Amino acid sequence: MSRPRRFGTLALALLLAACGSSPEQGSAPSVSEEDRAYGAEQHPKLLAEFGGAYAGRQSAYVAALGERIATAAGLPGRCTFTLVNSDVVNAFAVPGCFIYVTRGLVAVVRTEAELASVLGHEVGHILGSHAQRQQRRSVWRTLGVLAVSLSGSEAMTRLAGQAAQYFTLRYSRTQEYEADDLGLHYLQQAGYDPYAAAGMLGALQRQERFMAASGGRDAARGIPEWALSHPLTEHRVERALTAARETGLADDALPERKQAYLDAVDGMLYGDDPQQGFVLGRRFAHPVMRIAFEAPPGFALTNSPTAVQLSGPAGLRGEFGGGPMPSGGVEAYAEQLLRQIVGDGPAQVEAAERIPLDGISAVALRASLAGRNGPVPLSIAVYDDGAGGAFHFVIIASPSDPQTAQIADLFRSFTRLSAAEAATLRPRVIETVVAKPGDTATTLSRRVADPHPQALFLLLNDLPANTALTPGTRIKTVRYGAPR
Repeated sequence: MSRPRRFGTLALALLLAACGSSPEQGSAPSVSEEDRAYGAEQHPKLLAEFGGAYAGRQSAYVAALGERIATAAGLPGRCTFTLVNSDVVNAFAVPGCFIYVTRGLVAVVRTEAELASVLGHEVGHILGSHAQRQQRRSVWRTLGVLAVSLSGSEAMTRLAGQAAQYFTLRYSRTQEYEADDLGLHYLQQAGYDPYAAAGMLGALQRQERFMAASGGRDAARGIPEWALSHPLTEHRVERALTAARETGLADDALPERKQAYLDAVDGMLYGDDPQQGFVLGRRFAHPVMRIAFEAPPGFALTNSPTAVQLSGPAGLRGEFGGGPMPSGGVEAYAEQLLRQIVGDGPAQVEAAERIPLDGISAVALRASLAGRNGPVPLSIAVYDDGAGGAFHFVIIASPSDPQTAQIADLFRSFTRLSAAEAATLRPRVIETVVAKPGDTATTLSRRVADPHPQALFLLLNDLPANTALTPGTRIKTVRYGAPR
């Protein structure tokens, strides 16, 4: 979560306008000027919402690799490739051939060819005009969407437009297969091993299993963002392998450029950016804002540039965000936030209560919103940041399990960090090392800076446990970097 900008977290609505059509069969690939203008208009908004462009040298690497794929697809100089500063594993495309890949995804693939296959797949979606055709079937997943499913409340529908929304464009199976086929063709045309397409899908499956096993980014979901919009199946992986075999090439007949990839990712930021704070299990700590809180057992946290998402037992959902403080202080902030959520809908609102915290002015506000199956519990907490702004929680619980005590514990856990405490929060970076005689996956994983060091090491390097590594083999690890 970056510094608070507005009330709530009014996330960007990616209105993928139907500006373009599929090229005629046999016609040269093209991207219309209308689509390019649309993509250029959306580009800064997307970057602002999803963490910005990554500032490291890896950005130039991704852009150059993307241009190589675009040229192979017949679109030289017509696409814009951006490395996004997010640890979420994702890639997506906007009409106009604006293509985005996160550093989280760059970290989990194994070779340059696998990364190229991701970019080729997204170019395939562009040339197939899939974004335009999918816009009417797009899915918004928000805090409010969950509440609507629990309550059927119109007030909760309004919340869907106000709290922690993010966009996922779900492609059909036919569209995924078409993008797979096009991407594999572009991969081969660019001179890369076509078997890397199946390898890339396998890497994403490993990420899915890692997140599920480690209680990852969203314990209720346990799958990477890319898999939500690009569903992964065993059949899809096998299909990619079959397509690679049908090229008539043997595996590794064309290069994967693993060493070039390892050169590029060495030193890249891994995990949370300090400017957005750190999720440390159930704890969130921000070294720049110098704040922290801890969620109760059974809760999971997901960080983003605009807010921290919370999920908990019985479908509980929430967010932690912030905004400017009104003249009436924390009480006025809480009331304004409540009005933003409820609008004109019916609600039973309890009197605001002070949260007893040393040196922090804080208030809790609770309400019951009319739902289809009974009252829907809504809880708000607001904290004065001491600098003209405020932080807040918004929590929606299930009518059948309001989690009252757990939410109260969460609200009381908010605290300020001392300078010394903030200094202990360090970023992590990818470090490539060369295996020495006697090194195994078990021994090398001990140097990995993660709560699940061996699992992460095996994920990043696609290795089985207890593998004896050949001396001279170069592998990825994760270490703590200098404070930023």
